[in-house]
Amino acid sequence: MIPKVVEARYTHDFTIHIRFEDGTEGDVNLREELYGEIFEPLKDIAVFQKFTVHPDFHTLCWPNGADFAPEFLYEKIQIPA
Repeated sequence: MIPKVVEARYTHDFTIHIRFEDGTEGDVNLREELYGEIFEPLKDIAVFQKFTVHPDFHTLCWPNGADFAPEFLYEKIQIPA
């Protein structure tokens, strides 16, 4: 089963709080993942904050076409203590 992002909100720096359809939620820090041509623009925090949850792919996406697989985000989640 592919996890589906249903809600996401910017928290700080390069961290986004994500909630999945199955109820799993937590923070994902993407600072170390912003390499390569498509992700370079996201190193500008103002650009990084412009993400949305794609209505068909159920993952984070940015206006420049950057996105992350929902499985990757699910594995990266840091569940608050």
